[in-house]
Formats: sequence, C-alpha cells, structure tokens
Amino acid sequence: MQIWTGLGNPGPKYALHRHNVGFMALDVIAEMHGFGPVQSKFQGWVQEGRIGSQKVLLLKPATFMNESGRSVSEAMRFYKLDLDALTVFHDELDLAPFKVKVKQGGGLAGHNGLRSIDKHLGPDFRRVRLGIGHPGHKDRVYSYVLGNYAKAEQDALADMLGAIGAEAEWLVEDNDARFMSDVALRQND
Repeated sequence: MQIWTGLGNPGPKYALHRHNVGFMALDVIAEMHGFGPVQSKFQGWVQEGRIGSQKVLLLKPATFMNESGRSVSEAMRFYKLDLDALTVFHDELDLAPFKVKVKQGGGLAGHNGLRSIDKHLGPDFRRVRLGIGHPGHKDRVYSYVLGNYAKAEQDALADMLGAIGAEAEWLVEDNDARFMSDVALRQND
C-alpha cells in the first residue's frame, strides 16, 4: 500500500490557490482512477482506490499547511508503513509554472508543509514537485503562493493535472523518470 498526500489548505477560499495544487492533483487522480468516496480520517480527507495493481490511499490533510505532518504521520503509523510508501504532491516556487519533477528526499526549500512532514517523519519521502514559478521578489512570495491561478493559466493547469492523473501508474511502479517524461510529453501535445 502507498499513501499519496497532497498539500494544501482546507476550505473553499483556498481551493484555487497555487499553494493548493497538491490537493488539486489528488482530486484529478481520484476522479481518473475511480477512487472511492471521501472519508474524514487522520485529521484529513482520504479516498481509497487502486492504480494498476497497487492499493493507494489519497490523503489531503485538513490541518492547514503548516501542520500537515500531524495528519500524514497519523496515517503512516496506522498502516505501519515506512517512508518509502509515502509520496507528497506540493507546489514548488523553484520550478517553472506547470513543470513536474519527482525527487526522493532532499531539502525543504522553505515549504512549511514539507517542513512539518519532515519534523514528524524525517526527510526521506518522495516528492512530486508541481512548479508554480517565482513571483520575482521574496516580498511578493506570500501573496503569490496564497493567490489564485489566473484565468490565463487555467488551461495549462488543467493540462498538467490531467497529465499527472493519466501517468500516475508510473509513480505506483516507482518509475519516476518515466512518469516525468510522459507527463512532459502529454503537456507538449
């Protein structure tokens, strides 16, 4: 079994924020792969399903971004899973908008959701980094990250999320290189 966590903030006012793109990715994966209904569990919302032959639990922490680790660690302990079973989908300032990169472990790049998970579980989990780009100056980061995607970005956002959902099976099979390659190919079509 794997746990895939999307990072974001709960509530409708945050739904279209760049910081919530992790939640958006899980919603698309759940829809494309016919996951079960949303349940309240582990201080968040979960959906269970299968991608290929693998059972996957999608988890969206309801703890707000800065406390995501509480929810994720509770789910990991409940299922007695090691960190190699965890994948975290999150926004990434240091990637161009709509670029998708996967990496194992690494730094936190100032991301409070990642910092919280690291505090509770350690740094050695897989991350699916969803590029949102940088606003240009550090003083503008907060309002940019907690701002909605612009209308002009909606098509590119939908393309990225659809590509992630369509190629999710490669993540289940731990073929990160193929996942990144096929997502990029779909986005260029």
